[in-house]
Amino acid sequence: MTSTSSQTESVIILGTGPAGLTAAIYAARANLNPLCVEGTQPGGQLTITTDVENYPGFPKGIMGPEMMGLFREQAERFGTRFVQGDVRRVDLKTTPFTLETADGRSLKTRSLIVATGATAKLLGIESERRLMGKGVSACATCDGFFFKNLKVAVVGGGDTALEEASFLTKFAAKVYLLHRRDALRASKIMQDKARKNPKIEFIWNVAVDEVLGEKEVSGVRLTDTRTGQKRDLEVQGVFIAIGHQPNTSLFQGQLPLDPAGYLIPKPGSTKCEIPGVFLAGDVADHSYRQAVTAAGSGCMAAIDAERWLEHHEG
Repeated sequence: MTSTSSQTESVIILGTGPAGLTAAIYAARANLNPLCVEGTQPGGQLTITTDVENYPGFPKGIMGPEMMGLFREQAERFGTRFVQGDVRRVDLKTTPFTLETADGRSLKTRSLIVATGATAKLLGIESERRLMGKGVSACATCDGFFFKNLKVAVVGGGDTALEEASFLTKFAAKVYLLHRRDALRASKIMQDKARKNPKIEFIWNVAVDEVLGEKEVSGVRLTDTRTGQKRDLEVQGVFIAIGHQPNTSLFQGQLPLDPAGYLIPKPGSTKCEIPGVFLAGDVADHSYRQAVTAAGSGCMAAIDAERWLEHHEG
C-alpha cells in the first residue's frame, strides 16, 4: 500500500556518497531542512574503498567507511534527515516533483539533487554470480582479510584495480593482476606503486572465461586475447575491478543521458534541462570520478538549489 506524505520538501537529495552528503551539509546550513534518501549503498563507493590518501585534510590517510561516517555525522549535526532504502520511480514532468520509494512511500519536493553515484561492473559470467561471496568479491576492503597467505587475482587495469591489488598485498601471499590488454589505464603513480610491489604479478592479454570451483574459488580459466589459448590459474580469491556504471536507470526518459549512461549537466553548472533538478558526483562525471570532485559538485549543487529556490518560492 502506498502512503503519501502531504508535506512538500524544499530539497530532496538522492544518494549518500561524498556528493550527496556534502550537498546535505550545505543545504542544511542554508536552512533548507534537506531530506536525504540513502539508496541501496549508504555512503557510496567509499564504503568499499581502502585507504583514502588523496583527500585534503587527511595527511595520514583515512579508511573510506570512516570518512563517510564523518560526512554523515556532519550532515546530521546541521539537521539533515535521512530516509532508508531506494527510490524506484520519479516524476519530474510536474512540480512539485514526486518520488516513490521502494517501500511505497510517496515524497514530494520543490527541488531535487541527484547524487546516485555509480556501481561496480561485473564480468557477467555464471560462475562469478554463483561464487560471489565464496571467493569472488568486488570489494577488497570488505573481504581482503579472509585471504591471508592465499593467492588472489584482481581483474582490471585502471586505478581501481591497482588500488585493490595493492591493498590485498597486506593479506594475500600473491596477487595476480589480470588485464585484457598489454598496457594499463591506471595513473602513472598507481602503476609505479604496483610494479614496485613484489607480491603483485601482472598477467597481460587475458580474459577470464570462468571462475573455477564448486563451493569456493579454486582458480580462474583464462583465454589469451591474442592466440585464443586457454589455461588455468590457481587462486583462492577473485576480485573484480573493471569499472563502474552510473546509477541513472531511474531517469531514463526523463533526463538526458550520454552514450555511457551519465546524466548531462549544463556547461559550468550542476543544473540540467529540467528547472529545479541538480546533478552532483559520479552520476554526471565520466572524467574525474574522485571523492574530492564529487564533494565539490555536491557543494555546487546545494548552492545552485538554494539560489533557485530563492527565486521560485511557493
